[in-house]
Amino acid sequence: MQVARSAEAVSNKIETFPYKGKNYEVKDVAIQWLSNAGPEDNPEYGLRLFTVGPGGEIPIHKHFYYQTMFILSGRLTGFVFDEETDEQIEQFDIGTHDVAFIPTMEPHGFINPSDSEVCTFLCCIANVYEEDQ
Repeated sequence: MQVARSAEAVSNKIETFPYKGKNYEVKDVAIQWLSNAGPEDNPEYGLRLFTVGPGGEIPIHKHFYYQTMFILSGRLTGFVFDEETDEQIEQFDIGTHDVAFIPTMEPHGFINPSDSEVCTFLCCIANVYEEDQ
């Protein structure tokens, strides 16, 4: 068993997210790794705390891991994009105590629509690996 103090977790500002070979600007988003298992640069499991400032944005991106988000405070507008065209195909609003699940490799992004309220959420990730066939 490992025990950690969340107040001691280092907060890192995210500057960019890669997507299809291009780096997209991230606006006013910080991440704290609360726990993880596996290699430090590619954990198999992790729990992260995100802080998204007013008007903050996580641009379109996708990843191999499954992701479950639990909103602690504030609101986010989420977007799902078509895998081929990158056109927005779905939009949803999530707020305090809502949960969002993002399947592996689904292009998505978020924006904090508030001009004054910070949004915080826990994000649990679990990597998936394709088995050799």
